[in-house]
Amino acid sequence: MTTIAVTGHMDLTEDTIPLVRTALDDLLKQYAEDGDLVGVSCIAKGSDSLFAEAVLAAGGRLTVVIPSEDYRENKVKPDHAPLFDHLVEAAEEVLVLSHETANRQAYEAANAVLIERADRLVAVWNGEPPTGKGGGTADTVLEAQAAGIPVDVVWPDGAARKG
Repeated sequence: MTTIAVTGHMDLTEDTIPLVRTALDDLLKQYAEDGDLVGVSCIAKGSDSLFAEAVLAAGGRLTVVIPSEDYRENKVKPDHAPLFDHLVEAAEEVLVLSHETANRQAYEAANAVLIERADRLVAVWNGEPPTGKGGGTADTVLEAQAAGIPVDVVWPDGAARKG
């Protein structure tokens, strides 16, 4: 069994979404061939959800990590809610962390669960350094590397973030 967690940017441009999805599909094929792929994701908008969809499409099992008790209610925007709910329903396991409020501590705790469970980490990441806020993509990559977890960076040619 290979357990792969994901971290990545939420603010992908519309043109980047299919590029990332194709790259994720290609990457996961090699792990899905043995029929025992588990993907771990917080299923936030953007990279996390694209990865979760790719895991399911590859025949893998999905574990969802929800950072806080209020996450769905207060952080999932209406345009992402249908996909979020679908992925929760499709998940084999859903972990809701005991933080009452979605905040930096909740996100850092969720990232710690990802790293704890992962054999590998997929990072949909443009390579920029941490912002200093904690809990971001670069922070999670550095934490995984410090823990000795291999990191596969996915950032296809032409990929971009909004803004």
